[in-house]
Amino acid sequence: MVSLYHSEQATPCPDLFNLTAYVLNAGDKIPQKTALEIIDTDGSVETWTFQALTQAIRGTATGLLSLGLKPQDRILMRLGNTIDFPITFLAAISVGLIPVPSPAQWTQKEVDHAVSLISPAAILLDHELAGPSQYDGQIIGQATLATLRDMAPGDYDHGDPNRLAYIVFTSGTSGQPRAVMHAHRAIWARRMMMKDWYHLKPSDRLLHAGGLNWTFTLGTGLLDPWSKGATALVLKNPNRIDGLPAILRTRKVTLMAAVPGVYRKVLQFDQNLQLPNLRHCLSAGEKLPPLIAKNWHNATNTFIYEAYGMSECSTFISNAPQLSLKQGALGRPQRGRKLAILPLDGGEHPVAYGAIGIIAVHRADAGLMLGYFGALQATQACFRGDWFLTGDLAIMEKDGAITYRGRADDMMNAGGFRVAPLEVETVMQMYPGVVNIAVTSIEIKPNSFVIAGFYMAEAELDGTALDRFAKHHLAAYKCPKLYIRCNALPMGANGKIQRRTLALNWNNLNG
Repeated sequence: MVSLYHSEQATPCPDLFNLTAYVLNAGDKIPQKTALEIIDTDGSVETWTFQALTQAIRGTATGLLSLGLKPQDRILMRLGNTIDFPITFLAAISVGLIPVPSPAQWTQKEVDHAVSLISPAAILLDHELAGPSQYDGQIIGQATLATLRDMAPGDYDHGDPNRLAYIVFTSGTSGQPRAVMHAHRAIWARRMMMKDWYHLKPSDRLLHAGGLNWTFTLGTGLLDPWSKGATALVLKNPNRIDGLPAILRTRKVTLMAAVPGVYRKVLQFDQNLQLPNLRHCLSAGEKLPPLIAKNWHNATNTFIYEAYGMSECSTFISNAPQLSLKQGALGRPQRGRKLAILPLDGGEHPVAYGAIGIIAVHRADAGLMLGYFGALQATQACFRGDWFLTGDLAIMEKDGAITYRGRADDMMNAGGFRVAPLEVETVMQMYPGVVNIAVTSIEIKPNSFVIAGFYMAEAELDGTALDRFAKHHLAAYKCPKLYIRCNALPMGANGKIQRRTLALNWNNLNG
């Protein structure tokens, strides 16, 4: 038996389809219901009904075309966590324009790279964010965008669900960020998340604690709730989460989504959270440490259900309320997905159950990207036959349960044995006093590498005791040979630990 999962055929996307029309369809039936709440750090709330949101989106669609933009033109979005972001994103898609969201944290150099790559016909610019150093095209500010909302509604551009709808950039954790092209059908594939991760209901009030320009927030925090007629809540300043416990209570949040680091920080504010409306929580973007999940449940009496995904295919493996997984398992492939665990050394034939390999998604998956923009060779290199290689390692059991083992390019070598950092980190997270830990291989002298554990703690921990604990739970070759206390671990904009940065700069850390 081999590690292949294909439980059922996914329902095909309609032949004529528009992503925006699909997202707004449920709201058309409940026009006066609250669609969105943008919550500021002072507690003030900007509220939008489905009727107002739809009018603003469809009016902006007309307005963008009136500015001379044409279907298939690419539009680089340099916007923050304001209403302009979802309005212009959906407005562009509704009339066949191609929005390209970008991280608010980008520097001018990163913006210049994106401009040179995608050649946008226009840039939507919040002047508090970095813009390009040179650009001959049209720059549209927020003041102009606001004037477009009341224009006559534009007609939806329905067509082939496989045509390009939008472009997003990867996080760049494995090198230069790539421009990922997604089709209109990408939103249709997210229906599989509804039943096998979210359990999202029209009555839900879902708060996502991330920035809107990240695909996790955009999809889970906005598009999915709206496609069900649920209410979305976002933070105007996602970097300020000190008031999040109070927001969860006063705004009667029923579902919360965030990266693991947010849950960790909230628990630092309060270990006994009284959240009577909260049903459960969602986590993605980085592996959820078991200790955080345990502490969150103790503090709130709710579970965090995690999911695995990526910019190229969103989330397709997840845990959910109805699943009963063994301890340590990430989740199961969502029903309708076709996944396999392929061998590390090549080949299209899945490995045996219980063996480690690369997570692969079949190219027929409706949520899979169209490819990398302007990078045909890089796109082709990601496929092995009909399988898209995620670059992440995992083990699949006979029941489909998947245990995540980290990035293939994060794998360490110890005396000829391959060691997954995540396996070691999961164990060492349980050591008393460890707030967070990252494990990677470092070069302590030319051509001499050891496994090191970089940990956060209130005070220096006993290295001998750490070593004894590691050897009690892990094979000797998997145990760190060096422990280094640091004030913070390097994180990307999406909350993922940057182990490569640790490996390169470990001797400059302040402990």
